[in-house]
Amino acid sequence: MTDLYQMDYWAWTQKQAEALRKRSGNELDWDLLAQELDALGATEERELRSRYGVLMAHLLKWAHQPERRSRSWTNTIADQRDKIFDHLDRNPGLKNLEGEVFAKAYRDARRQASTETDLDLELFPAAPPFTKEQAKDEDWLPEAAHP
Repeated sequence: MTDLYQMDYWAWTQKQAEALRKRSGNELDWDLLAQELDALGATEERELRSRYGVLMAHLLKWAHQPERRSRSWTNTIADQRDKIFDHLDRNPGLKNLEGEVFAKAYRDARRQASTETDLDLELFPAAPPFTKEQAKDEDWLPEAAHP
């Protein structure tokens, strides 16, 4: 089975799915299945981090470039908030990691906001200037930052 996994991943997935449906434990590639399930879980965590990163980058841009605020930014903020709630509803186990994911995503967001605004990275605080709850609150937007 390991050879098939390395040579034709799709065919391997189909054989494993069929073995699971038949409840045929002898045909299952237990170690690789466990590895793939771990990877699936990591994908869900990465999606949450990505959504938080986009949201926080836009919140930082909102605060640091009030003159450039746009409907597009407002829509992106609302969309990412909705998608975070939906993602957590589908994956409630991620709520245990949400604080950690939020902190890691902020590092990404800070760099992204700096790059997209052409503002120096040091203008953006090293720690989030808002809480996870504020970031997700559909009625909250940050005040303009004062340099």
